[in-house]
Amino acid sequence: MRLYQKFLDGVPDYLARYYWWAYLWRGGIWLFDHQPIINAILFGQYDKLLEKTLALADTRPDARLLQLTCVYGKLTPSLLAATGNDVHLCDVADGQLQLARRKTRSVASRCPLARMNAECLGYANESFDQVIVFFLFHELPAEARRRTFAEIARVIRPGGSVLITEYAETPRHHLLYRFAPFRWLIGHLEPFLPGFWQEDVTARLSDALRENGKALHGEPHLEYCFGRFYRVMRFNLGE
Repeated sequence: MRLYQKFLDGVPDYLARYYWWAYLWRGGIWLFDHQPIINAILFGQYDKLLEKTLALADTRPDARLLQLTCVYGKLTPSLLAATGNDVHLCDVADGQLQLARRKTRSVASRCPLARMNAECLGYANESFDQVIVFFLFHELPAEARRRTFAEIARVIRPGGSVLITEYAETPRHHLLYRFAPFRWLIGHLEPFLPGFWQEDVTARLSDALRENGKALHGEPHLEYCFGRFYRVMRFNLGE
């Protein structure tokens, strides 16, 4: 048995195969949830990206928010504090949900947790006013990304929004990308990132919405960070 197969407890094969050390192994969960580690992985940009994300979160009274998968750091507690709304949180990894509960224990009633795969959500159609996706898509293979976009389009309500914080499109002019050893390293650690760099997120989401009888309203709100290496995107839906 290969090492990653020991972590296949109800999680997709690609998650266990490529990311067991970061998201499923108890030692990795402990290590990567330290703020200095997270900030270093994002080249010192975590707080800036978090601030931009929170500024675009839905603060309308009683808006229903869905955060797709747990993330390391303070995103979930910050969303709960900044919006005043409930934040539904789902993840396919039990260890990640346990970590999220420890962070949100004091407001547990406002943060329902569910073990679900983002590719096949158990929520009813049009359940949420905003879906928040923070550095997930680049860790999914292409077909898993397609299914996740389809599920987002299904559970979001007309008049709602989709908030995505991610790597930007291929940063061909960025110093890091132009440094060949870095491209090799990040491609090794993040095997699905090169494919995501090439993907048109707006077109992919638009297609998924169209299949669910919905459409975007206007152009997405787009902000870049770290020399266009990262981006924060808010897509508003028509009523």
